Amino acid sequence: MSKHSSLKLKGGAEGKRSVMKRFERVKLLKARGQWKDGQSPIGLPKTKGED
Repeated sequence: MSKHSSLKLKGGAEGKRSVMKRFERVKLLKARGQWKDGQSPIGLPKTKGED
């Protein structure tokens, strides 16, 4: 069975993700100096990625 033509993506199947995974958020917080060693990775603050 094939996909309906209205459901196919035009110009590629991959777009920019709007959400960061937990390890990406921790890495970004470390780079900004907002991460303390031993801090729990649960309940992280919202972060905007670098464009």
